[in-house]
Amino acid sequence: MDSQMELAFEKSKSGDKEERYEAYQTILEATDQKVDWAYEVWDQLLEDLSHKDNHQRSRAAQYLSNLAISDTEMRMMEDFPMLWEVTKDEKFVTARHTLQPIWKVGIAGEPQKEMVMEFMVERFKRTDEKNYTLIRNDILQNMRNLYDYDDDETIKETALDLIGMVEDEKYVKKYRGIWKN
Repeated sequence: MDSQMELAFEKSKSGDKEERYEAYQTILEATDQKVDWAYEVWDQLLEDLSHKDNHQRSRAAQYLSNLAISDTEMRMMEDFPMLWEVTKDEKFVTARHTLQPIWKVGIAGEPQKEMVMEFMVERFKRTDEKNYTLIRNDILQNMRNLYDYDDDETIKETALDLIGMVEDEKYVKKYRGIWKN
């Protein structure tokens, strides 16, 4: 990892608000492509998933989701449950910021996609969580993002089957809107 990226990781934790945001954007942009330094930060990011600062937890989760495409050792297959836990964070904003990019783990390969889909399907079926309709919306959007990435019809079928389980017509309409065209 070059010194500029090291500095970005440093600033994403300790700079002022503007510096942290700029560093955050730099890291997300860099990790949108495969990088050869994923394992230089991997263990620290896993540790940060349980950091006392919810912003740190959120950033670590988002970085790990992006780094899944660079995970040549397939560590995510074992580490994913720790990442998924942050989608249930006590701070709902942290939970959503973790859930929304989690689809990126699924573009790393077929086993990762199957794992992410399994976790999302199981979570979609739960109605005992606060804000479960928003969580369902995020899950369906994740499925749409995965579908748009690789045109896997089984993802679309799964999403439509899940929507078919929803009883409240208002949400059925909203969720179907994600899958139009």
